[in-house]
Amino acid sequence: MTATSPDRTASPAPERALPRLELASLPTPLQRFDRLAEAIGSGAFLVKREDLSGLGMGGNKARQLEIILAEAKRTGHDAIVTTAAAQSNFCRTTAAACAELGWPCALLLRGDGTAPAVGNLLLDRLFGAEIEWIDTTDPYSEVVGERLEALAEKLRARGLRPFTIRLPGATGALAAAAAMSLAEEILAEAEAEPHWCALAAGSGLTAAGLLAGFAAAGAQTKVLAVSVQQPASFIAPLILRRAEEALALCSLSADIDPDRLVVDDRHIGPGYGRPSPASLQALMVAGRTAGLVLDPAYTGKALAGLEANLAEGTVAADARTVFVHTGGAPSLMAEAPRVAAALGPA
Repeated sequence: MTATSPDRTASPAPERALPRLELASLPTPLQRFDRLAEAIGSGAFLVKREDLSGLGMGGNKARQLEIILAEAKRTGHDAIVTTAAAQSNFCRTTAAACAELGWPCALLLRGDGTAPAVGNLLLDRLFGAEIEWIDTTDPYSEVVGERLEALAEKLRARGLRPFTIRLPGATGALAAAAAMSLAEEILAEAEAEPHWCALAAGSGLTAAGLLAGFAAAGAQTKVLAVSVQQPASFIAPLILRRAEEALALCSLSADIDPDRLVVDDRHIGPGYGRPSPASLQALMVAGRTAGLVLDPAYTGKALAGLEANLAEGTVAADARTVFVHTGGAPSLMAEAPRVAAALGPA
């Protein structure tokens, strides 16, 4: 593994005009892993270590929360309400940020409340989040919005001023704008402009921010978004729209080229948040060739998707490729029995 040297003289990222709280350890390093590159068939491979961002065990969500929570503070709020799946990396990192700020954090998690307190859910409780459950699997359902408002009203009854974060909703543009600095860091740290940047896409907001950031910098880098939840027909237009919204939020004018976004939805496997044979194989390869800890629901599927696109020639073997490690180690622990079975006898 070799770490590149960040260019700390680089001009400020466009989104830094937005209010920001210092919650993450940025910039995160860009590192070379030659044995992993060889294993997946890439001759020019770097890993952007968003898993080392620090806040609440790291991940790409820390970068988003610096902008989102700054907006909450700027507008006079002092509590947070948000929602996602039981093993949500975003909810875990939000709870950690609220613990640091001294703000109450209320989470509406999808499920029936019987999920064991492991992985991210255990950390939610460790960080002091208040948890309620909603028995739906659809993050875009209208009933989710209704329950979020009811949860916010409970906090208002306690004299608090809650700020509601719903990444498929109004705060999505803020999260996408926050990820523009990720593109800036990659361009500053890499020796040459990458041809490709590959990552997992759940809500697609980091992919949107990368597209916006590369466009604002005049870079030609393409984004390979490996969907872990939604079909390409749904998530691709949303990513493009969020990229446009991020640029507008930062008062920037740049063209978002749809041809620079490739969404691969073939690696969702048995469903959102659930390991697939390919993701388990990918995280094993990353662990045994690079000492990298991936998770089976997000980064494992993303690496499996990148490897498939390398094998098919969509991403050329000699293309300069950056894999964004978005974090998620706690969900690896939540799936420990399946991971252990995939690893085989000790």
